[in-house]
Amino acid sequence: MPSIYLSPSTQDHNEYIIGGSEEYYMNLIVDAMVPYLRASGITFARNNPQDTLEKVIEQSNSGNYDLHLAIHSNSAPENLVGVLRGPDAYYYAYSIKAQKAVTIFVNNLKNIYPERSFVSSIPNTTLTELKRTKAPAVLIEIAYHDNYSDAMWIAGNIDTIAHNLVLSITKFLGMTFVNPY
Repeated sequence: MPSIYLSPSTQDHNEYIIGGSEEYYMNLIVDAMVPYLRASGITFARNNPQDTLEKVIEQSNSGNYDLHLAIHSNSAPENLVGVLRGPDAYYYAYSIKAQKAVTIFVNNLKNIYPERSFVSSIPNTTLTELKRTKAPAVLIEIAYHDNYSDAMWIAGNIDTIAHNLVLSITKFLGMTFVNPY
């Protein structure tokens, strides 16, 4: 049975412009993913919000996962706060499997995010969670939590985002997506 490691943000200090934190909203998304994962026959493990990044990587590497999925929201540099928008999906630049996965995630996110052209994939060689996990790793910044429109989109679309992410996971794993509802 396919298995994934879910790593929602542990950054409770990253406050949303509408209230709440990155950790709070990303864990809501992962909570909403659980019924879709179970219905689709995918086993999973997930981090604990109190875990350090080192602990998250250690836990991921201790299992035999087909995908490591980190789920975050983004914030802009100080001079662009409130201006930048859209999902960014990062993958380890030297992993063909991670590139395949991120392409699926990006294509599917374009179907739900209001501005398709703002959804992008970004190869990376420096993000620790991408380069140190043994499973193919993808880090998705769902949208910008310091942009009012993006923050409201995240808060108002928890289940839609969860559904979309699991749809992407099943496609990456070559499985059939099953909607439990």
